[in-house]
Amino acid sequence: MLDSAIQAKTTPRTTFTGIWILAATILGSSMAFIDGTVVNVALPSIQTNLHASVSHMQWVVEAYGLFLASLILVGGSLGDMFGRRRIYGLGIILFALASLFCGWSTNVAQLIAARAIQGIGGAMLVPGSLAILTTTFSPEERGRAIGTWSASAAIMTALGPVLGGWLVEHASWRWIFYINIPLAIVALTILYLHVPESRNEASEGQVDWKGAILATIGLGGLIFGLIESSNLGFTHPLVWGGLLLGIAGLILFAWAQHHSEAPMLPLALFQSRTFSGANVMTLLLYGALYGVLFFMPFNLIQIRDYGELAAGAAFLPAILSVALMSHWSGKIMGRIGARPLLIGGPLLAAVGYSLFALMGAKEGSYIVTLLPAMLAMGLGMGICVAPLTTSVMSSVHTRYSGLASGLNNAISYTAALLAIALLGIVILYAFNHQLDGHLTEAAHPSILVEELKTERSKLAAAEIPMAATPEQVAQLTTAIHDSFLYGFRLIMWIAAGMAMAAALIALWTIDESTLLCSSEIEHVGFG
Repeated sequence: MLDSAIQAKTTPRTTFTGIWILAATILGSSMAFIDGTVVNVALPSIQTNLHASVSHMQWVVEAYGLFLASLILVGGSLGDMFGRRRIYGLGIILFALASLFCGWSTNVAQLIAARAIQGIGGAMLVPGSLAILTTTFSPEERGRAIGTWSASAAIMTALGPVLGGWLVEHASWRWIFYINIPLAIVALTILYLHVPESRNEASEGQVDWKGAILATIGLGGLIFGLIESSNLGFTHPLVWGGLLLGIAGLILFAWAQHHSEAPMLPLALFQSRTFSGANVMTLLLYGALYGVLFFMPFNLIQIRDYGELAAGAAFLPAILSVALMSHWSGKIMGRIGARPLLIGGPLLAAVGYSLFALMGAKEGSYIVTLLPAMLAMGLGMGICVAPLTTSVMSSVHTRYSGLASGLNNAISYTAALLAIALLGIVILYAFNHQLDGHLTEAAHPSILVEELKTERSKLAAAEIPMAATPEQVAQLTTAIHDSFLYGFRLIMWIAAGMAMAAALIALWTIDESTLLCSSEIEHVGFG
């Protein structure tokens, strides 16, 4: 992790060697950055090809995020202890092999299992790339190196939806996973030929495996219960059993962290009001963002008849806006402080989500309907990124900076897990409620209604029963699309509410004096 990494001895590198180190870290981590945006665009195609429900598609995303969020802090500790190059390399290998199995999957269960393994690999390589940069570049070179790495990450994230859309349209959804193989081969070759090994010699040799296991069980049980409740109902033993297991796991996790000598999550950090507020804001803002990014492709492709490439390109203004405004807000923060930006940014993002909620099914061009919402969402989130990160890092003592950074990343991934699961429940119940109203009003034959029940979990991809007449097909198609849009608009309003709540939290908790002194909890220890 960063604080441990900074403790290691750094030596100046030649320009040529520095380029190789940057190439190795950028290529390896780009697999995870591309994955964050490329998979969502392919979900409608995967759903159709594997005859899967929306809850299955939730698991395709959640299985990856669950292990990434649970193990990312452990991944940083393993690098400090056993060698950052070694753990980073193992993460690349595991991620690449899992990507291969994702592409080979013949059913959704195999794909979900492979995605879980991908998440474990991601938890090893994501913290490792930045730690390698920190330890191999001198303090004078480090800022420029990390800036180059960050810019590359933004570019890769922006390319993800477009690349994914092109591959799905012209090849297959399987190729969004196969593209990781050549990236991994090149990254590993450069890594082992040109990147020196480093580790934290002061490491005490302790990894909080108990905390990692309990966090995984807690989050896994909670996510399982929430997602499967859409199919089985909250009264099903598997659902409430999963929820109880998740709650018990999280309670035990908190207890274990309080009593551990080397916890992965020191609870004492949350004594800082600014630190706590910034992390709650992260949970709300990234939860809203990832929820929108998950469900939007289904709207674009299945309702608005976008091709996969067009759907991917539709996100470019938002992603580029985030990159542009992140740079701007980082500059202006020094003059006006973090608090105004952390109030204004979420409010602007809320405007974007509200515009998504107001757009119709197919009427209007992209420029009129989607572009203003994409820009508002992207600009709002971009304004938040730099001051949010600064608030987290500057509200704890410098010796905890790496831990604070890793924790904030873990919370952003956890936000995605919870948002996709919870908003999935909302949209499915809203869809069913609206569809029931349409079916009752149209008085369709009971046999059609019964056959359609088995398709409801697919939402907009629900297939019309073969026995339907052409007139009934048209009526049912309209009913399914209207019902999906009803649920989609509801979750957009919820996302807007989450962003507005984040602005209120910034108003109440972000203390500029804390950010200036950066020592609010200097006296706090672990345990």
